[in-house]
Amino acid sequence: MKKKDYFSQKEMELALIEIKIQINQSNFLPEIIFSINRGGCIPGVYLSHILNIPHHVINIQLRDQKNNINISNLLESAKLKKNILIVDDINDTGATFNFVKNSLAESKGNLCYASLVENKSSNFKVDFKGKIIDKKINPNWVVFPWENLNQSY
Repeated sequence: MKKKDYFSQKEMELALIEIKIQINQSNFLPEIIFSINRGGCIPGVYLSHILNIPHHVINIQLRDQKNNINISNLLESAKLKKNILIVDDINDTGATFNFVKNSLAESKGNLCYASLVENKSSNFKVDFKGKIIDKKINPNWVVFPWENLNQSY
């Protein structure tokens, strides 16, 4: 069983502030956010409010539900040449972000990628990140606040 590191609500808030700072310092002005279901939904909604731009969800769960992928709304926005920010909770291996990038290889949209946590040893590098870890040094599983709710209601 993998050891776990718990990412707190305060860490999430600080990561979101850091991402906003990085976006403000870049030449990229997102017009729409697409969160990767499920982990990207909460940070995506927060960023949507912080940046005051629309938010949508795309369904990509390569680990658990490979047959249930739906990115049609993302593909439509990319055709409109929009500045699109793709958000997930963690860039662990890079597989999900690479899937999105490869799916939009022919797109006219301008895409950037953000994650609360960036694994330094991932094979994909996001444009905006809240915190950097290195799973080669610390391979613990990152548990986010929405994954750690007390289930005894």
